[in-house]
Amino acid sequence: MDPVAALEEIAFLLERDRASSFKSKAFRRAADVIGEYSADELAARVRDGRLKRTKGIGDTTYTVIAEAVAGEVPAYLADLRTKSGPAIAVSQPGLRAQLKGDLHSHTEWSDGTTPIATMARAAALVGLEYLVISDHSPNLTVANGLSVERLQQQLGVLDELNDGGGIRLLSGIETDILLDGTLDQTPEMLGRLDVVVASVHSKLRMESREMTERMLRAIENPRMNVLGHCTGRLVEGNRGTRPQSTFDAKVVFTECAEHDVAVEINSRPERQDPSDELIQLALEVGCLFSIDTDAHAPGHFSFLDLGAARAEANGVPAERIVTTWPADRLLDWAASKR
Repeated sequence: MDPVAALEEIAFLLERDRASSFKSKAFRRAADVIGEYSADELAARVRDGRLKRTKGIGDTTYTVIAEAVAGEVPAYLADLRTKSGPAIAVSQPGLRAQLKGDLHSHTEWSDGTTPIATMARAAALVGLEYLVISDHSPNLTVANGLSVERLQQQLGVLDELNDGGGIRLLSGIETDILLDGTLDQTPEMLGRLDVVVASVHSKLRMESREMTERMLRAIENPRMNVLGHCTGRLVEGNRGTRPQSTFDAKVVFTECAEHDVAVEINSRPERQDPSDELIQLALEVGCLFSIDTDAHAPGHFSFLDLGAARAEANGVPAERIVTTWPADRLLDWAASKR
């Protein structure tokens, strides 16, 4: 088995199972180290013990590499596959098979764990045709949000990666919806992006009327395409639970439908945002939807299974889910209001 592939699959499975990021990073770091060696050189370093003394290679990662070099499926990987299934299903059922893109993902540029290229490879691995890189905006300093200057630099990186082929990378942002309903990035920069996801990250316990007005002002912004994790709730996970924000959902979703803003079905297990009841309400008032992972690590792209299952269970038609659309149609829709 290819040792780099073995290490990356282990990291992917650990991320999918929401293990400590320290663990997954150790395997990705080891993959980066040995990726510089030819197969013959790597085998030689395993035989003579040099690899064991190499910085970035620990006891566990060394064992995985040695077993893979010997042509075996590493025991650590085999155990993970047994416990939680393979990294990628052989075939995807129903609505999941129709998903072509993900409009909400984060990289090491803000609070994600890996470079853009690593996220791109993982998105391609789960069968996606395009991926929006939507790192955080400046106001979210705790997440290392991107200033205008850093966002401009990121656009150059995306251009370079797209020139290399592979999955299509689209430019984007997850911009904060500020207290007054404005979007946390300059209008000029928002206008340069392919897709704008806007989310509330602060003062989640605002009084319902004020939160409703805050969200409505954002939705009226012609540069906004997707309303991200609209309730802010947490239903499980190591961050604990958090109740959903209160707002007039019928008014907010009606405004989304009128302004052609998609309501995100956030696939993260700890979010499952919005609730089934709110998905039904958004469906009734005519909203479009976007099934997204809000991925912060490569393994999180497998969360699409959960998002698709929730949309399917609530009877959301594929045609009303913008992430089932081909990239060019998606881009035409996103640009149509600007």
